[in-house]
Amino acid sequence: MSQPRRIVVVGNSGSGKTTLARAIAERIGADHLELDSIHHLEDWTPIDRDEMRRIVAERIEADAWVVDGNYASMVQDLVLARADTVVWLDLPRRVVMPRVIRRTLGRMAFRRELWNGNRERFRNLFKTDPFENIILWSWTQTPKYRAQYGQASVDPNNAHLDWVRITTAQQQRAWLRDLD
Repeated sequence: MSQPRRIVVVGNSGSGKTTLARAIAERIGADHLELDSIHHLEDWTPIDRDEMRRIVAERIEADAWVVDGNYASMVQDLVLARADTVVWLDLPRRVVMPRVIRRTLGRMAFRRELWNGNRERFRNLFKTDPFENIILWSWTQTPKYRAQYGQASVDPNNAHLDWVRITTAQQQRAWLRDLD
């Protein structure tokens, strides 16, 4: 098999999508596109769907790229149509939840900017709406993503894609080594 050149990294919040996507992009000499950075405008305002589709379509015209993020209803059809490989991070909750909690608390404590001036808000830890509480979002999305990507990986419309399902850190390291 030839080296993948157009790769999508999907999975739950806290699974390591962006970290892995950056490492892949560096290894294959491609641009990295984090979908969250496009979707979340200033003050967490979501971008217009058509504008997001336009930006993503433009960015994936290149011969090589790595996209990370889900956004199934907004751009996934575009990205999957152009991709050659999907790396699905399907790590267990016992791995993902401590990661997302540490990451969230660290971002809050150090006031780290994410995208477009946005920072995670301490008060969101106490909200019960998963759309506002990233920890709850991660917890609630696990079964959804398993079903969604499980179906997508066997969908005949995605037969052109090489699906790589990663369920352990060891598998992830081995897959990255194989890119070299």
